[in-house]
Amino acid sequence: MPVTVLLVDDEPLVRAGLRAVLEAQPDIEVVGEAADGASVIPLVRQLRPDVVAMDVRMPLLDGIEATRAVLRTVDSPPKILVVTTFENDEYVYQALRAGADGFLLKRARPSEIVHAVRLVAEGETLLFPAAVRALAAEYGNRQARAALQRAALTEREEAVLRLMARGLTNVEIAAELIIGTETVKSHVSAILAKLGARDRTQAVITAYESGFVSPA
Repeated sequence: MPVTVLLVDDEPLVRAGLRAVLEAQPDIEVVGEAADGASVIPLVRQLRPDVVAMDVRMPLLDGIEATRAVLRTVDSPPKILVVTTFENDEYVYQALRAGADGFLLKRARPSEIVHAVRLVAEGETLLFPAAVRALAAEYGNRQARAALQRAALTEREEAVLRLMARGLTNVEIAAELIIGTETVKSHVSAILAKLGARDRTQAVITAYESGFVSPA
């Protein structure tokens, strides 16, 4: 089955460009488009996309609030990939904190766009660039530190979380630690459960905000 994608951006040219790139792939299908975040929930319920590629800045309802709304009101919500112009945009970080699964720069190469959609659909985390890691560190807070302390991660789980924060996939983590991919998956599941994180992105945000991982 192809990965189904809903495109949400107030710029028709951006939507057209993303559609052209994604529909050139045999395993990806664009099932719909929207010009504003306010249209996302009914379209998600109707089309049931695997991934929503959503602009972070839109006139009526921005990507942050649309992300919150989808995760709050839709059963089995899709993965959300925030699409942005600037990688150091605080809106991007707020969208990730709200529950988005990753982000994509509008100037990304076609191969990067396709890779990002596939990666998010598979539940893997995207690499946060230096600018976003720095924003995460600035948001350091006692709540994140307390959550990490309560989690009482094992030494191996801590190692996996550090590699997750670097943006490594399960296969790459397995190669780095010389363990099986299924073992990595088990560690990731345990980390999410202990941190009370919805997904890998939320776990990585906690790692940065708590100071467990340095943005350097």
